[in-house]
Amino acid sequence: MHSREEKLEAFNRLLEIMDELREKCPWDREQTLDSLRNLTIEETYELADAIMDQDLEEIRKELGDLLLHIVFYAKIGSEKGSFDIADVLNGINDKLVFRHPHVFGDREVKDSVEVIENWEELKMKEGNRSVLAGVPISLPAMIKSHRIQDKVRAVGFDWDQKEQVWDKVTEEINEVKHELINGNQKEKIEEEIGDLLFSIVNAARLYDIEPETALERTNRKFIKRFKYLESKTIQMGRSLKEMNLAEMESIWEEAKSI
Repeated sequence: MHSREEKLEAFNRLLEIMDELREKCPWDREQTLDSLRNLTIEETYELADAIMDQDLEEIRKELGDLLLHIVFYAKIGSEKGSFDIADVLNGINDKLVFRHPHVFGDREVKDSVEVIENWEELKMKEGNRSVLAGVPISLPAMIKSHRIQDKVRAVGFDWDQKEQVWDKVTEEINEVKHELINGNQKEKIEEEIGDLLFSIVNAARLYDIEPETALERTNRKFIKRFKYLESKTIQMGRSLKEMNLAEMESIWEEAKSI
């Protein structure tokens, strides 16, 4: 691994490269905070994919791409006379010290749960009027619901026993069935399915499962098995549209064993 001096030198080199790109590259000169936004979202998802694959080399590359974006935003901020990379770094440094009094101060904590509770308490002291104020509006719905539930837990809004959540899940399933059986409007059915999904996310959280990760693993598993089904069907000289469900199910069981 590199020394502290080598790390600082590498970061300084990136800052110098950014300065030169902004001055001499037509494309880099044209970029704005708005134009970079979608690219940053894309890079974040590419990092997420690399993490799912546990591909350390890709993780390294994608972290570099994200770091470039951070430096790019800071460069634009400095051109506007608003902030520069030092302001960005000082801001996060100060925040980390303030929110970790059990490390940088004299506060005692017994476990990570208490750390999170203290974190939310300190955020309120910083001026946040709600524990949910820090949840980004544009987060994907499943990740957002998990973050919402995680944050309210920190102020004591949670089940006494995690097993209690299954009664809620069952209740929501029955409410969805009720709306479907009674042929109610789509908006009402949508609302109840949303409540059901929210309760399942809650259950996952209580059992220390990341619902987004769990669902993505299932997505990938389904894709792999369906591609096997397609490939096997082609080998048989058949078309999926010609096959009945029993025939497809037989091949699907094969796929599950691979």
